[in-house]
Amino acid sequence: MIGEMDADSVVGYFRGKSILITGSTGFLGKVLVEKILRVQPDVKKLYLLIRAPDAESAKLRIQTEIIGREIFHVLKEKHGVRFNNFIEEKICPLVGDIIYENFGLDSAQLGELSKDVDVIVNGAATTNFFERYDVAFDVNVLGVKHICAFATKCPKLKMLLHVSTAYVAGEQEGIIPEKPILMGETIKVGTHLEIESELNLIKVTMQELKASCSTEKAGRKTMKELGLKRLDTNININYVYSYHPLGRTANLILF
Repeated sequence: MIGEMDADSVVGYFRGKSILITGSTGFLGKVLVEKILRVQPDVKKLYLLIRAPDAESAKLRIQTEIIGREIFHVLKEKHGVRFNNFIEEKICPLVGDIIYENFGLDSAQLGELSKDVDVIVNGAATTNFFERYDVAFDVNVLGVKHICAFATKCPKLKMLLHVSTAYVAGEQEGIIPEKPILMGETIKVGTHLEIESELNLIKVTMQELKASCSTEKAGRKTMKELGLKRLDTNININYVYSYHPLGRTANLILF
C-alpha cells in the first residue's frame, strides 16, 4: 500500500536500490538521474537503457546528453575530482531499445539485470503529437508491453513507474484525484485496447500503401492521419499499455 510519504522517506527508500531507467536522455529522464544521484548517493546502481549501436556509443550519449549537461554542475562541485569515478560506479549503460522484446539484450545481460533491479522507471516515448502511427505505436504501446513483460521476470521488483503516453483523464471533468493504475483498469468500464487489432490495422494500412505505390511523403501523411483518427476513437480508454501513442502523464503500476 502507498501511504503519505515525506521527502526523507522517499530519499531513504532509494538507498541500496538498483533502478532501471528508460528515456534517460530525455528532458524528464536526465532530471531524474541527476536528482537521484544528488539526494541519494548511496543508491546502488542506475541502469540506463540507451539506444546506440554499441557500448562505447552508449557511454558517449550518456556523457554528452546527460552527464555533460548544466544540470549536473552541483554534483560535479560536490564530488570534485571524484565525480567521474562516482558516475562510473553508479551508472551502468545498457545498449537496447524498448521497442524490442527483452529490449534487445542478450540472455546474460537480461538475467543479470532482472535479478538486480528493484525499481523500474519507464520514461522512454515519442511525444510528437503528429508522429506516424506505426512509429508511435512501436515505442509508446509495444514498448510499454515489453517493459511490463520484463517486470514480471524481476524477483526483487518493488515498483514500476510508467511515465505514460495516455491521457489518463480522458474526457472527465472537474477534480480528478491521482491514484495507482491497476493492470487492465480503464476509465470507461467495458473498454480496452486490443493491441493485436491495432497492429493488424497498421499492417493492412502499410500493405495498401505499398500496393498503391504511394510515395514516401504520401505514406507519412497517411500514417500520421491514422494516428489522429485512432486518437479520436480511443479518447476514453486508459489501459496500462497506454491506450494511444500520443500524450504524456504518469502512472504507478502496482505488482
